[in-house]
Order: sequence, then structure tokens, then C-alpha cells
Amino acid sequence: MMSKKFTLAAIAGIGALVLAGCSNTSPVDPGEEAAGDEEITNVGLMVQDISNPFFASMQGAMEDLADDEGFTLNVQDGQQDLGAQNNQIDAMIQQGTDVILINAVDSEGIGSAVKRATDAGITVVAVDVDAAGALAAVSTDNVEAGRQACTALGDKMGGKGNMLIVDGTPITSVQERVEGCEEVLESDFPDIEVVGHQNGKNDRATGLDLTTQMLTANSDVQGIFGINDPTALGATLALEQADREGVWVVGVDGSPEAVEAMKDDSFPNSSFWATPAQHPNEMVAQAFDVAKDIRANGAPDEADRITLVNPTLVTRDDVSDYAGW
Repeated sequence: MMSKKFTLAAIAGIGALVLAGCSNTSPVDPGEEAAGDEEITNVGLMVQDISNPFFASMQGAMEDLADDEGFTLNVQDGQQDLGAQNNQIDAMIQQGTDVILINAVDSEGIGSAVKRATDAGITVVAVDVDAAGALAAVSTDNVEAGRQACTALGDKMGGKGNMLIVDGTPITSVQERVEGCEEVLESDFPDIEVVGHQNGKNDRATGLDLTTQMLTANSDVQGIFGINDPTALGATLALEQADREGVWVVGVDGSPEAVEAMKDDSFPNSSFWATPAQHPNEMVAQAFDVAKDIRANGAPDEADRITLVNPTLVTRDDVSDYAGW
């Protein structure tokens, strides 16, 4: 499938898409013609883990939109639990929700629940990560984010040495970041070897635990790629506890905590080198715009269902110029 890529400037001008779901009582096939725009009164925002500042930022942006546009917002924290997200979708179906913006904890595993929602006439748009059965998705170009992160790391390591990958959960964004990282390591840094690679839960606690384990098993490490900023920040804590200086860490997000770390020259924060910045507020607002377009004009063709937003690399050298979320 070909994905259509947009810069943030192009996002605002995205054209009308095609029909997905209309009434809660009379679902319309996504391929059929839409009867016209419908009022949106109830919107559900489902996120993986609200304790992550990235998703808290999304919540704040949607709360502002709810105030501006007059709809009721129902925010649900999936707590990295697929069963919980299934139950949350079923509750939203019963509540007569018009639109669900979903940040899935498991991109494939959530598919049956998403189908129940679309069959009930709910317009489901995936945000940040794709979800099986969603009518459209708005996401960072996560392959590019992985490329940027590991290019920055490889350059900082001088193109040689050993590194760790602290991976995450089975969602498209995480998988694509690792794909982009491995791609650039293979093509541009043949003298860098990945000596440890483990899967965590996209949070600081498992970033700390897994990095600690891998550092114990590998005494010679010069770099660490964490699949998001909380994971990477957990890795810096592991370096502190192991008293391991001289190891560079990169994440993905551009979070306030990563910015703070990159502005701090004291160990272990001084180990945090770079993060490709995402744009959570703009991403979730664009996902809502896509949902409105779908309800007015129908679901997009498969080739156009994913909108990719380019990340912006932020390093310790230029963090003072980064506006942040």
C-alpha cells in the first residue's frame, strides 16, 4: 500500500475524503455516497497510556476543540491493555458515540472491536498508530523518525561500536521506528553492531529495567535507541545506576522531558543526545478533521487512507531553537 505523505503545512489543506459511517442506527458502507455532513455531538478519544505526556498533550488539544466546536469528549486510557480498549469501544457503541479517534495498544488485535464500532455507524480514525479496520489514520512518518534517530546516534558514535535497541509494544509506530533504525544502520553504519534488543511497554519503567539487563549482559556499549522518549529516559536512568558514562541515548517524540534532559549537562541527562519530534496536538486535530471529512464525503481510497506527518530532528546542539509541544 502506498501512503500519502504530507508536511505539516500541507496537512491543513487536505482535501475531502469519501464516506465511512453515518448514523448510529443506519450504518453506511464506506464505499457508498454520503448524504451530507452530519453533526458530531459525541467524540471518543482512546489513548494507550495517559501518563505519557505525548497522549496528555493530545487530550488537551481535543479538550480545546470540544470547547470550540461544542461536542462532548470522552477520553479513555487504555493502560496498555487490549482487553480494556475492547471494553471501552463497546461502551462507546452503547453510548451512541459519533466519532472515535483511537490510539491502539495493539494495531491488529483491536481490529474486531473497531469493526463492531464501524458496523454500528461510528466513524473510526486511527491517530499516531494505525488500527486494523479504521477508516483512515493520521500518524508521524515513523520509519523516517527511526531513520533520523539512528542516523543521529550513529554519527555521534563515530560510525562504529555497539548499541542497544529498547523496543516496545506491537503497534505500527513502534515497529516502523525500529524498521527505519535498522534500515539506516544497515545502509550507513556497517561498523555498528546491535548487541541487545528487547521489547518493553513504551514507558520509563521498562526502559530502565530492560536497559539495565542489557547493560549487565554487554559491558561494551556506546549507544542506545529507545523507541520513544519515556523509554529513552528510562535508559538514561539505567546508565546512572550502572555508573556508565560515555553512552549516547536517542528517543522519539520531542517531549518536554527530553528537552529538559538535552538542556542539562549533568550525568545522566547529558547522555540524551537527540529525539525526532512529533506533533501530537496537530496530529489529533488533523485526525478529527479527517473524521469530519469522512462523515461528509465518505472514506478515502486505500492508497490515501494514511496521512503521514514528517518528524523534526532535535539534538542537544539545537534544542534551544525547538519550540516544543
